[in-house]
Amino acid sequence: MTMNVATLSVGSLEAQQGTKARGTVRADLGTLTADIPLILVNGSRPGPRVVITAGVHGGEFTPIDAVVRLADRLEPGEVHGQVIICPVANPNAVYQGRLNVSPVDGVNINRVFPGDPDGGPTERMAAWLFANLVDGADVYIDLHCGGIDQVLRDFVGYRLTGDPGLDKATAELAGSFGIEDVLIGLTAEGGNSHAAAARRGISAVLVEVGSLGQRDEATALRRVDGLLTALRHLGVLDQDGSAPAPIRQWVWSAGVTAEATGLWYPEFSFDADIIGEVAEGDLLGRIVDPADGTEHTVHAPAGGRIFYGMHGLTVRPGTELAALAIPWDPDTAARPDTLPVPGMGRGSDEADPRP
Repeated sequence: MTMNVATLSVGSLEAQQGTKARGTVRADLGTLTADIPLILVNGSRPGPRVVITAGVHGGEFTPIDAVVRLADRLEPGEVHGQVIICPVANPNAVYQGRLNVSPVDGVNINRVFPGDPDGGPTERMAAWLFANLVDGADVYIDLHCGGIDQVLRDFVGYRLTGDPGLDKATAELAGSFGIEDVLIGLTAEGGNSHAAAARRGISAVLVEVGSLGQRDEATALRRVDGLLTALRHLGVLDQDGSAPAPIRQWVWSAGVTAEATGLWYPEFSFDADIIGEVAEGDLLGRIVDPADGTEHTVHAPAGGRIFYGMHGLTVRPGTELAALAIPWDPDTAARPDTLPVPGMGRGSDEADPRP
């Protein structure tokens, strides 16, 4: 879709064509309100509307840093179309909890999209984001990283919808960030933001870059470069003649969750670049009861590469410990319903099923 709208507005915040506006818009969450920071970049020339969110989860700092840096660099006179940037999409979790779940109601917002305007605070927050930002987009980019207790390999994820044109456009978008690994979700089911957007016909991707919630300038700048490359691919910015980087495609093969409470001692590396590969039955780690020393061994239920893993020491039943993926070949792939998926949403954003 090509946008050529004189005024770009979200709530009371407005940007005339060829201008940039920054401010907050208040979201009514029923029993409380939240002030949502936004940057609206209304380009001087027609083009698509792109929505970029960060801060969906607490404890994920680099994405927030990166989108603020991106907003500073975008000049309306150079933009085709419109870019809406939301640096902190879930203030309750970001400022109060620094966790995947909101301290307001214990809900992980990235399991309840597109939300419920009559539900609890987090469900209302998800509904507000969709009604005011995502539903008007041609393209939706949701930025995450490994949380404060999670190591993670960089990847881009998207969902197949069965719409050939939409799936092709989203695959090309996923390959435009300069990130080698692309994880394909074989359905668009689930409560993740990008899955819910895909079900509404929006080209949507999840971008995961960085581990342990670390605030790291080099990683933030790398993320900004990837976003600029994607915006050039979309025609929002002028092309610079660079060729797309090669990618590898994967699908999830298994998720591993804790079955006991205790102290987690993984066998895999904490280096995100070499987390490694395992075969079915390999030892992933041990959960030790701190009271009596009882050990519960954890083994890989399937083979694959570990894309994210639990770095934290303390775990309880249901804590996601690791997620595994295998190379994807659409010509020889198994049916979607034969593939196990990660732990149904307690950890990373590719668990529900993924991506």
